[in-house]
Amino acid sequence: MSARDWIEKDFYRELGVSSDASADEIKKAYRKLARELHPDANPGDSKAEARFKAVSEAYGVLSDTAKRKQYDEARRLFGGGGGFGGGGFGGGSGGFDIGDLFNRAGAGAASSGGGAGAGGIGDLLGGLFNRRGSTTASANRPRRGEDVETDIRIDFTEAVRGATVPLRLSSPATCGTCHGSGAKPGTSPRTCATCNGAGLVTRSQGAFAFSEPCRDCRGTGRIIDDPCPECAGEGVSTKTRTLTVRVPSGVDDGQRIRLAGQGEPGRNGAPAGDLFVRVHVNPHQFFGRSGNDLTITVPVTFPELALGTTLTVPTLDGKVTLKVAPGTPSGRVLRARGKGIERRDGQVGDLLVTVQVAVPNKLDDKATEALQAYAEATREHDPRAELTAWLEQGRSS
Repeated sequence: MSARDWIEKDFYRELGVSSDASADEIKKAYRKLARELHPDANPGDSKAEARFKAVSEAYGVLSDTAKRKQYDEARRLFGGGGGFGGGGFGGGSGGFDIGDLFNRAGAGAASSGGGAGAGGIGDLLGGLFNRRGSTTASANRPRRGEDVETDIRIDFTEAVRGATVPLRLSSPATCGTCHGSGAKPGTSPRTCATCNGAGLVTRSQGAFAFSEPCRDCRGTGRIIDDPCPECAGEGVSTKTRTLTVRVPSGVDDGQRIRLAGQGEPGRNGAPAGDLFVRVHVNPHQFFGRSGNDLTITVPVTFPELALGTTLTVPTLDGKVTLKVAPGTPSGRVLRARGKGIERRDGQVGDLLVTVQVAVPNKLDDKATEALQAYAEATREHDPRAELTAWLEQGRSS
């Protein structure tokens, strides 16, 4: 869309809201109109489709704070009527006085200490319409390649110890046939004669000149007469490549690994983007993780905790023995130092062992008799004595 087209449209009228409508009012109006005019709700209705596009375009400007501010300023400068007005650029009741416009700009420049009278207008319109003057278009400048992200899944042990994982990746890469030029081997792109390689053409509109992307070269500043057969003139083709990803020891689930320069290729000599590999770790059957400490829950019997015992506990590298003192409560965490995860700085975490009493689902007659005898022998040792006393005291008070 040209700059004049953008200014001449009354986006507030398209949405049926006032120029001072709030963001919520604009959103509400758009959603209502979008539901009514959506092509799915009006199959074959070209007028509804055109209105839907106009409403969407209006919402795209008015819902963006920066664009709405620029649009409002343009409406104020060009007569406040949503366009250039009936008098065009030459003044009159429907337009604006070009002399007044430059006088206002000149006064602003004078008060700021320099510049020609039209400087303020040039700055405003430059920001409003993204004008770049006679400089090379942004599309023709070197541009860093886009970053790429992919995912891998590894086992818990690989995350703890580190691993080397092969990765097959299909992504854009510099065309190997034309080496990024976009032209058929043996030929070269030529400078666009329409824009002289700038990528922009300037169109006069009364006292103003508006810059737009050149249609002949699509804003690139170059014409490719014989496109490369592999990439069709884009200079980039999709390739499947195999990379080796080094996963460091102690990597966390969801952590990203950066491979510099392995993303999409840059344009016009700019560097390539980066490849970010997000790591997903499969859970372990027995082990868990807390920072750099490994965790494990070991089931024990009541006699082992009451009388004390020595436990043999597995680690990722073998096993370790831990002494359980008599009278250890269920849920106590025992620590095996240095049996956890090694960090990059060389520090190693611990293995945290939680002992938990395993209650059998069913007892045979002999075990039942023995347990009843134990309960009778320890009747005086009521584990709920303090709680019972507190309850009775509370009731009496």
